[in-house]
This record gives sequence, structure tokens and C-alpha cells, in this order.
Amino acid sequence: MMSLTTLVAFAGVALVMVLTPGPNMAYLVSRSIAQGRLAGLVSLIGVATGFIIYMLLAAFGITALLLAVPLAYDAIRIAGALYLAWMAWGALKPGGRSVFQVRDLPPDSPRKLYLMGLFTSLLNPKVAALYLSLLPQFIDKAHGDVLGQTLALGAIQILVSVCGNMMWILLAGVVASFFTQRPWWARAQRWLMGTVLGLLAVRMAADSSR
Repeated sequence: MMSLTTLVAFAGVALVMVLTPGPNMAYLVSRSIAQGRLAGLVSLIGVATGFIIYMLLAAFGITALLLAVPLAYDAIRIAGALYLAWMAWGALKPGGRSVFQVRDLPPDSPRKLYLMGLFTSLLNPKVAALYLSLLPQFIDKAHGDVLGQTLALGAIQILVSVCGNMMWILLAGVVASFFTQRPWWARAQRWLMGTVLGLLAVRMAADSSR
């Protein structure tokens, strides 16, 4: 049985990822502003489907890898730390783009909205890194049932991500207008997220306790 501390810590990481600008957020915000909240919610269903696919692939793949290769945890830990550091640099580097610089998108059918959300999720490297590099950091082989732990963490990530992205969809117009009128807030948001990601990367790289 996983500890409550581990579950809360992972939920916190998942929340930081949701709040960090990326392809999913950019698409959902732009879609919601261009075509309305309902279109954004349909797209979010596609995004969530992508999360489920990644979760199932990671659950069985990570389980097999961690049980078969003793050094796999350290390799994944370092890969996850490097990816977090790369994301931090993307947020902090000069000229970084705010997700609320909205793109114009033509109206699409519900089926196409769902598929575009799905492929945006499947082709998002942040989602792949979360499941393949970050999620294993919270799995403790000493507790047994690696598959069950992976599925539990994946379910938490999906719940946090869906709720977080739904917030961006419902508030897309208001938040985009706010950031457009106050560009320094957009810069502050990027710096805050970049700093948090950088600290997570350092902590992950230094954590070799398991």
C-alpha cells in the first residue's frame, strides 16, 4: 500500500505539470477561445484518452522494466531530472512564449475536436516524460504490486490533469485577456513555473534513496 505522503507528493508534481505551459494547454486554451468552451471540453476528452493510453502502456512497461533491470530506476531518475531541467529552461529562457498568446483556430466537428485532442496528447513529450520518467520515481518496489502502484499514480495524474485543464478551458477568455493586458504577469508565471521545475529537477537528480 502506497503512503499518503507519496500520493500527495505525486499529485503535487502532476499539478505543477498541468500549470506549466505546454502543447495540451496551448491547444485547449486556443480552442476554447476560438470555438467556445464546449469545443474545449470535447477536445479535453481526447486529451484524457491520450493520458489513459500512456498510463496503460507505462503501467505494464514500467512494471516489467523495474522488475527485470536493477539499474533501471537510476536511469529513469536521471532521464526525468534532465527532462525537468529542459522544461525549466524552456520557461526561463529569453523570448519564451506564453501559452496565452492565443492561436486562431477554424471551427471543427466534435469528432475532429476529439481526435485533435487525442493526437495533441499522444504527441506531447511532456506527457510521455511524465509517465516514462517521472512516475517511476514514486514507485516503491519494497511495497510490492508495482503494477497497482503505477495504475494508482496514473489515475491521480489523469484526475489532476483533467480538473486542471478544465479550469483553463472555463477561464480561457478571462485569463488570456488578463495576461494580454498585463504582460508582466505572463513573465512572472513563466519564471515561477521554471523555478519550480528546476528545483524538482535538482531534487530528483539528488534522490538516490530507492
